Amino acid sequence: MAGRQRLAAVAVVALLASGLSGCGGGDDATATPSGSPTPTSVSPTGSLPTGPAKPTDRSPHGVLLSAQLAMQTARRAKVSYRLGADAGSGPLFWAPKTALQIKRSTPADAEQLIVVDTVAYQGGDAATAARQGGKHWERFTVPPDPDGHKEIPYAGLVDLLNPVEALAAANADGVDPAFVGEEKYEDSTVEHYRVTTTAEKYAAAQTQLSQTRRDGLRAALAPGGSLSLTVDLWLNDKDQLVRLQRTGSGDSGRADDSVLYTDLAGALLSAQAPAEADTADTGVRTVPPPAR
Repeated sequence: MAGRQRLAAVAVVALLASGLSGCGGGDDATATPSGSPTPTSVSPTGSLPTGPAKPTDRSPHGVLLSAQLAMQTARRAKVSYRLGADAGSGPLFWAPKTALQIKRSTPADAEQLIVVDTVAYQGGDAATAARQGGKHWERFTVPPDPDGHKEIPYAGLVDLLNPVEALAAANADGVDPAFVGEEKYEDSTVEHYRVTTTAEKYAAAQTQLSQTRRDGLRAALAPGGSLSLTVDLWLNDKDQLVRLQRTGSGDSGRADDSVLYTDLAGALLSAQAPAEADTADTGVRTVPPPAR
């Protein structure tokens, strides 16, 4: 039995390695030549993704490897989140391109934000219209990374929401996942797993990201210099992540994040740029890190 479990785990690892290039990092998006047209929407194309078969290794590590593969396959979901002082909801695409369309439920500079590949839009509110002569949206890009590649706006928010990144951290070397138990969640039963790690290890596990993004993720996960980070993950009967919670405390701050994932691989999810006539181009700007 132990031999079969090891073979199953190796098979899942091989599948994960082959799929990492489609993960929600910036590599695909930042490789777009500067003269290429920028897409104005992201929506599912082709047939719906088919979920992978469950591995026979049902140890905590085997299950979380299966969950990482399941979320790579799903590629998208509706998220509802609370990250420190910021909260909102909307569709998130983490592969093959990054996109999101968020409506905030807490006060912020803009009521809504949209990211389509390497272009961002914010606004959708009366304050933006008053500032931009009646146009409700501001379009912008962010400065390139140190290597000159285009960066994804709001990458810090994307990395905190990306379920594949959370599962990569849970499956990192030296991290020992534990099965907490079965729990009722809405109308179904879910399996609850927990790992204890650090912000540094969580960020280091994201090898598909640039060093700049890993540094930003590490800082966002450790407000006040928190050393220990507890990651709780709830999986449905398809090994898909439906709830994520991160907690940690430091000398002057506390990480307390919660993300819910629904409509996984949903065929109707989309992130679309606003109408051109209702958009003001504001050029290049720097996006501040997520409020913690």
